[in-house]
Amino acid sequence: MRRLVGRERVRCEVRDRDRYGRAVATCFAAGRDLQRELVRMGLALAWRRYSTRYVPDEDAARAERLGMWAGAFVEPWRWRKRNRAGGTPGRRQSPGAGAAQSSGSCLIKGNISGSGRIYHVPGADHYDRTRIDEARGERWFCSEAEARAAGWRRARR
Repeated sequence: MRRLVGRERVRCEVRDRDRYGRAVATCFAAGRDLQRELVRMGLALAWRRYSTRYVPDEDAARAERLGMWAGAFVEPWRWRKRNRAGGTPGRRQSPGAGAAQSSGSCLIKGNISGSGRIYHVPGADHYDRTRIDEARGERWFCSEAEARAAGWRRARR
């Protein structure tokens, strides 16, 4: 942020209020939309649930594997949903609840389908609905490099 702003004055325009009464604003420095810049650099996510404004910037960062897109991660809203039991923030789900359970901290799903051996990274289109059946030879990977070394390819979307 320091590199983006430098000594420029930051100006924020309140666009809306959320359900908690907090200001929803767009902030600018030297005429640049700071949120757009952060999303484009892969340092923030477009919050698609509320706006599509920064989706092209996020798509570009993902395609170029910038910032967080250089590796695998779980979007904050998905992480919170998976790690909440009965709506209680901070409580982990019991085994078997929600999404298929990962193997420890390894979150990349190695799936065998008609398309061959493919892996799905958190946040990808089919990640949440992909289930791993280890009895069929499907497995979990801790990194994309590990999956590729084992002969699996990344899912197309």
